[in-house]
Amino acid sequence: MYDTFYKLRGRPFQLSPDPRFFFKSASHKRALAYLLYGVRQGEGFVVITGDVGTGKTTLAQALFRSIQQERVVAAQIVSTQIQEDDLLRLVASSFGLPFEGVSKAGLLKSLEGFFRACHQEKKRVLLVVDESQNLPPRAIEELRMLSNFQLGGRMLVQSFLLGQKEFRTIMRSPSFEQLRQRVIAAYHLQPLDPEETKSYIEHRLKLVGWENDPVIDDEAYAEIHEFSGGVPRRVNTLCDRLFLHASLEELHHITRDVVEVVTRDITEEQGGFSGAEISNAPAFDPWSNRFNAGPAPGPAGSGYAPAPESGKLVGLPGHGGTAQDRVQEVEGEMKAMKEAFDKELTQLRRAILAAQVGGKGGGA
Repeated sequence: MYDTFYKLRGRPFQLSPDPRFFFKSASHKRALAYLLYGVRQGEGFVVITGDVGTGKTTLAQALFRSIQQERVVAAQIVSTQIQEDDLLRLVASSFGLPFEGVSKAGLLKSLEGFFRACHQEKKRVLLVVDESQNLPPRAIEELRMLSNFQLGGRMLVQSFLLGQKEFRTIMRSPSFEQLRQRVIAAYHLQPLDPEETKSYIEHRLKLVGWENDPVIDDEAYAEIHEFSGGVPRRVNTLCDRLFLHASLEELHHITRDVVEVVTRDITEEQGGFSGAEISNAPAFDPWSNRFNAGPAPGPAGSGYAPAPESGKLVGLPGHGGTAQDRVQEVEGEMKAMKEAFDKELTQLRRAILAAQVGGKGGGA
């Protein structure tokens, strides 16, 4: 509706991932660089994590667009709560191989044959697994076992794992030590900062022919960032509602007041909490104190990467650190958990109080 009112060529804030709208924020640019680094290495695992809505799927699609000209056979699967045999069937299906009624041994033999055929054609095989946090441990181990397919000292298939932040906790499990040793790079996506949020919105608008109608105030951009916490999906949701509201009111100038009208509506629908309050709440993050190490520049907590001079991964558990470091890390984790509990308790008290006050207002 609003695309017609503002003479746009399409909807700029659709929620479905679309690589055409990929925005290279500082964090997304670094994550894409790590993925491309992994492709060039041609071996090992790359792990990308991020909160819900930070753009992991769009990042994977941008990667596929970047390697279209290379000799890479790439496939992407979205995992659910499936067992290892079903995961192998998903992998086989994604590469166009028979999978129905095939035994596990048959699946492995078929996959190995496909990988070898690609190698003979001087092509590399890349598998991207999205929503990896949903995989049970045995399915994750099956992915590691696929990396054992080798020929001439080279891995025949390479896997990139994308997942929500809890996947880092899963990866820290002692049972995944062998998998961690094969991770050549990993990174945790960060939300957009205020300036990036403005640039992100304008980037998407310009791709559909926006010519500064409506005009958007800097204060409006600031309110959008504050409410959304800089999470791309929340920015899209808010801006989609914002432009719909503005078109219905026939507005050609979006101010902070206009944004606040829409955010109040969304806040009421969410039970009194803004997107930023939900996304900024402290969370248990067992790797957070390890992200500051490593050669890659960037904001604290942004990620970790392999040291160029040694090829060793910096930031993964089991790769350095003393007992005292671990004690300090655990203390930090416990403090973060307590802060998260205290904030959630405060929010719940506010919600209960608001409900009680609203109930005293009487009926019709």
